[in-house]
Amino acid sequence: MRALLLALLLAAPASAQPVSILTYHRFDPRVANAATVVETPVFVAQMEWLRSHDITVVRLSAIVDALGASRKLPEKSVAITADDGWRSVFTEMFPVIRRLGYPITLFINPPAIGQGGAYLTWAQIAEMRASGLVDFQAHSQSHPNFNDDRARRTPADYAAFVDRELGGSRILLQDHTGPVQFLAWPYGIHDATLEAAAARDGFTAAFALGSRPVLANSPIFAIPRYQVYNTDNPARFAAIVAGQARH
Repeated sequence: MRALLLALLLAAPASAQPVSILTYHRFDPRVANAATVVETPVFVAQMEWLRSHDITVVRLSAIVDALGASRKLPEKSVAITADDGWRSVFTEMFPVIRRLGYPITLFINPPAIGQGGAYLTWAQIAEMRASGLVDFQAHSQSHPNFNDDRARRTPADYAAFVDRELGGSRILLQDHTGPVQFLAWPYGIHDATLEAAAARDGFTAAFALGSRPVLANSPIFAIPRYQVYNTDNPARFAAIVAGQARH
């Protein structure tokens, strides 16, 4: 596997140092019953793979700081994120990253916190924040499909709705977690209008999906991330870490 990783890294674009952002959602100890669920043993194996292959897990802010700047990231590095604020992030993911000392960023929808038993609680968020490993950033208020809302609302209503979803989530979240600078687009949906709204509402960077690495010229309000699946075997995981396109 080391030879495979080296070959993949050497095959990366020479014009910029690629770095991959890994994105998770939910975890389960035994069963991956949806595309966004990764079984805990699979996640553990992936994190141990990073450690055994000397991959540095960097904070998401380090990648933002390196975009368009002269700052260099470690030669082999990734960042780790998880979206939506599911409770299994605390019960399954957090013990693993705490043991390994890996920093992560959680993108959450503040109104969902503490609702229905499926989501994180503010007490769990406080415990993770106290570890110094977990950063909390915004994922909108209600996780809307902006395409659907744009189609059914008037332009003025849609603009106000976007500001409530983006700026409102930032204000509510930072009351609990401190400064919030980053946004993850729900469903990965973004366009020029949404990106301008994010900047207006105080965000300095936003993250999409796209199954490709971050490069020096990646757009600051549509930084790509890889969705990691339960079916990503070691060879596929190595390709993702090395910044290869998902086929």
